[in-house]
Amino acid sequence: MAAQPMKFAIFGDIHANLEALQAVLYDAQEQGCASHVCLGDIVGYAANPVECLETVRALNCPTVRGNHDEGASGNSSLDELNPLAYAALMWTREQLSDEQRQWLRDLKLVRQVRDFTIVHATLDSPGNWGYVTNRFDAMASFSYQFTQVCFYGHTHVPRIFEKDDAVRASRGTEISLTRGTKYFVNVGSVGQPRDGDWRAAYAIYDIQAQTITIRRLEYDIETAQRKIHAAGLPALLADRLALGK
Repeated sequence: MAAQPMKFAIFGDIHANLEALQAVLYDAQEQGCASHVCLGDIVGYAANPVECLETVRALNCPTVRGNHDEGASGNSSLDELNPLAYAALMWTREQLSDEQRQWLRDLKLVRQVRDFTIVHATLDSPGNWGYVTNRFDAMASFSYQFTQVCFYGHTHVPRIFEKDDAVRASRGTEISLTRGTKYFVNVGSVGQPRDGDWRAAYAIYDIQAQTITIRRLEYDIETAQRKIHAAGLPALLADRLALGK
């Protein structure tokens, strides 16, 4: 019987940034990750939605649907989005085939992988796309978390929430899991970080070592920016990549 993978590369919020995604996948291989997990928002904002979607599909990895995936699939109204997100998703819809949009629609909102859970936004109402930014937000999701660890995205800011007798927040880059404690872990964003650090972010979950590590990687940001300009997308989408906001 084949051995179970021990190291998982957990990533999300790619947002059509192929250069950042390639950097993450290369680093994950170098770090010995045998499996991948995608937390959604594969598309939106940047200029390579098709390439990023097909790259994730080729990994054949557990993937959940994000709000930009849903918007790009044509299955929801875009009227409530800000102008940047609206413009990018309208453009993205034109790039994707019917079959690719259907693939996005078919993604689940919540999944369990091995002994952990994945979701794009919140566990209490995953399809409402709420943001978990503090320990009070996290408390609601902990009530629906039935595994020790759950990974999420959506805010584009790495953050680790821990729950035992109380709920605490941490911005540390590595933790060792403790029996009896639950963890709700934001892995940050591959393609558009918003914590003031422009580098791509993802997490490695080492099941054997019982550790979670947030990694940051430089990538070819200039090429990603040039592609956004060449596609005719709003210039601010290119400018903000360098700001990490």
